Amino acid sequence: MKYVRIDRPGGPCWGVVKDTDVLTLSKPPYDRLEYDGGKLPFKQCRLLAPCEPTKIVCVGKNYVEHAKEMGGSPPGFPVLFLKAPNTLNCPNGAIHAPGFVGRLDYEGELALVIRKQAKDIKAKDFLDYVLGYTCLNDVTARDIQQHDGQWSRGKSMDGFCPIGPLVTDEVDPSAMNLETRLNGKVVQQGSTAGFITRIPQLLEFITAAMTLEPGDVVTTGTPAGIGPMIPGDEVEVDIEGIGILRNSVI
Repeated sequence: MKYVRIDRPGGPCWGVVKDTDVLTLSKPPYDRLEYDGGKLPFKQCRLLAPCEPTKIVCVGKNYVEHAKEMGGSPPGFPVLFLKAPNTLNCPNGAIHAPGFVGRLDYEGELALVIRKQAKDIKAKDFLDYVLGYTCLNDVTARDIQQHDGQWSRGKSMDGFCPIGPLVTDEVDPSAMNLETRLNGKVVQQGSTAGFITRIPQLLEFITAAMTLEPGDVVTTGTPAGIGPMIPGDEVEVDIEGIGILRNSVI
């Protein structure tokens, strides 16, 4: 299945992409699908962030080369941090940094959306808890992150988490190619085959410490090649089998 959230008269709703149309749902698809009879052309839909998380759980330095470019060795265990729900941004939404931010960075990533409440799960059972996979840009105010010495403010400014354009369970996350482009130029390339901690083990590690709820997002780290964006730029996160997350910087 390929899931989207769209804006339509009467308010946002979930839908399933079928060929060139979106079949609308009466409720989120976490436990079962309930179609409401609506059908809209996909190209005419205004896409929203494809979930409504209570939290966005991120892992830092999950690619060896990115760990090196950040000035350290790969960690011996997953390094977790959170992005707040106010960071959620739509596909095609604008990324804005306050005037006091000196360097605004892109970080293209594969993310997953949780299907049902998850606590103390085992790696072998991870698929039971995953609705599907999507693209995410872990936008970071790099100078603020470095100034503060911890990551909350630099990672959690309004709109700092574009996600989408859809969520799909029709991909194999173990070896997916990821590419980030800035104004059409490739700036990041990686494969999920290069994860230091793979998704099953990552979910086991996270849920040993915290409960994940339906709609929560877990994002898996960025490959090497992070860099700055400025107003007027366009950034794209392109992951095979999912699509392109495209956002402008203002």
